[in-house]
Amino acid sequence: MRAKTGQDHVLYRMQDIWKSFRTSSVEVHALRGVTADLPAGEFVVLLGASGSGKSTLLNILGGLDTATSGQAWFQGQELTAMSERELTRYRRDHVGFVFQFYNLVPSLTARENVALVTEISRDPMPPEEALERVGLGYRMDHFPAEMSGGEQQRVAIARAIAKRPEVLLCDEPTGALDSKTGVQVLEALEQINAELGTSTIVITHNAGIQAMAHRVVQLADGNISGIRENATRIDPSQIVW
Repeated sequence: MRAKTGQDHVLYRMQDIWKSFRTSSVEVHALRGVTADLPAGEFVVLLGASGSGKSTLLNILGGLDTATSGQAWFQGQELTAMSERELTRYRRDHVGFVFQFYNLVPSLTARENVALVTEISRDPMPPEEALERVGLGYRMDHFPAEMSGGEQQRVAIARAIAKRPEVLLCDEPTGALDSKTGVQVLEALEQINAELGTSTIVITHNAGIQAMAHRVVQLADGNISGIRENATRIDPSQIVW
């Protein structure tokens, strides 16, 4: 496994972030004053039970949602001050997303699914290279229905990295997979982080995954209950589901 990066650069800075929703007459606080810095270049796990606020936080960091109050910065640029158009540009140019469900176009091959992103990116890698990086060079011309769940998720990862994003945000990327297939997906994510230096943030409720991270951010009841760095990291193949 790759050693800790040691980079001092702050990727994300969060200051007193609150996110509230109103349902009927009840106000629900999904985030309650989240404050933290996340360095660039690391593999970070956001760990917490369902309802802990981890998906809401990831969506704010990814520019998919906005905070009710507080501030968040990406590489010194304030996300919470951006317009909708600026957030769209931020997502397009800087962020790759990987979700629990693969969101592939069924009528397109793996190569064509990845090409959807490369056609609108500033400096994309060829779809073939992206698929090779996740171990699917031999499946480029296969359709999603001809691939396993793990292979489809790796196509989704290839699509996310093909635009060379600074950060990869992953929302329960192994949540729909069995343990063997989940390990293959985690190996692909770790490889991207190690070889390309892509900052990678993974949210999960699977406590076993935290052992492969540089940094673990524990969330509970809408706030950060603890942050720790792993002095040593395990290989994804050693993770027990």
